Formats: sequence, structure tokens, C-alpha cells
Amino acid sequence: MAFCSAHPFALLVTHGRQGLFATHLPVILKREATAGAAFFGHIARANPHWQNTDSGAEALLVFSGPQAYVTPSWYATKKETAKVVPTWNYASVHVRGHVFWPHDGDFLRENLADLTDRHEAGREHPWAMADAPDDFLAMQMRAIVGMRFAVSSFDAKMKMSQNRPAADVDGVIAGLAASEEAGDAAVADLVAARRSDKLR
Repeated sequence: MAFCSAHPFALLVTHGRQGLFATHLPVILKREATAGAAFFGHIARANPHWQNTDSGAEALLVFSGPQAYVTPSWYATKKETAKVVPTWNYASVHVRGHVFWPHDGDFLRENLADLTDRHEAGREHPWAMADAPDDFLAMQMRAIVGMRFAVSSFDAKMKMSQNRPAADVDGVIAGLAASEEAGDAAVADLVAARRSDKLR
């Protein structure tokens, strides 16, 4: 759950009346008193996704974290045996559940406020919905549809060189840390953290 909160821009995938649909959207995870965990978000009213997917339909939310190409040139094993190939390190969570499209205006306003507050927190001058005129907000809200995703299960996938010998892992950490590719440093940190966990 912490991973989903740290990477809240998810991909919603459903199979609707006209086939497969996929929409990227920001979501927020909440605990419901009676129904357990659920994600909340919204999509554009003009998006055909919600119109072709029945409320309550089975759905998938995909959360993607840091990812990076790993060259075998970083492996100590390359010098020893040359029996190495390239790979990809990545982190993701697949959440299965059911999607709903609530039409309650209060529901939409509440969850827009929660989502905004979550991402404005810690800013020097945080923006709040109350900062915008009510009639303007009402107009903006008419252009979107609320989304509630009731969670059935979580499936975390993290490949961070944990299958390699320690010397190879050290090479991956050093190589990624020195890379100029955007995001490689974040993967280096994750690989290092998992290596530290194995040593404890």
C-alpha cells in the first residue's frame, strides 16, 4: 500500500462493452469503514472508458515505480565467465478489484479535496479548492466523473538484481548511480536497499 501511495499515478484497465480500455489517472488510497481499502480518483467525462465499463466491473490498477536497463557490463561475472545477459530492473504493483463511477457531487468534491490536499501538503503556499470560485469549481467538476476502485488483492512485483551474486549487485549499484539517465539513481537506491536487507 505504501508503494501505491508513493507512486499515485496509476493505469486503470478494464474490459468493457467495446473491448479493452486503459486510462492513466491520479488516485488516493483510503480505508472504508465497511468495505476495506479503496482507491479514489476521477476521469474526464468525455473519456469513453467510463461509458463502456459497467459500474462494478472487474478492473486492474497498475502502479509503476522506478525502472532502469541493466547492462551486463556492470557484472563482475562478465569478467569471470562472460555468461551474462542484459536485463531490466523495475518495481510495480498490480491491484485487482472492481471499479465504480459514483455520480454523487459530494463524493466527487470530497475526493478531489483529499487528492489535492495530499499533493499540496508540504508546499510553501499550498493550494486548496476553497481558493477557487465556487461557480468555477462547479463548471470544472461537470467535466469529470468520479471513480471508486474497491480492492480485492495486491500483487507486488520488484526485480532489483536480487537474483545476482553480491559482486554483480555492487556493480549494478555503482553503474546506475553513475548513470546520467533520468531515474537510474532511484533504481540504484532500491537495489542498494534490498542488498542491505539481505545482509541483515
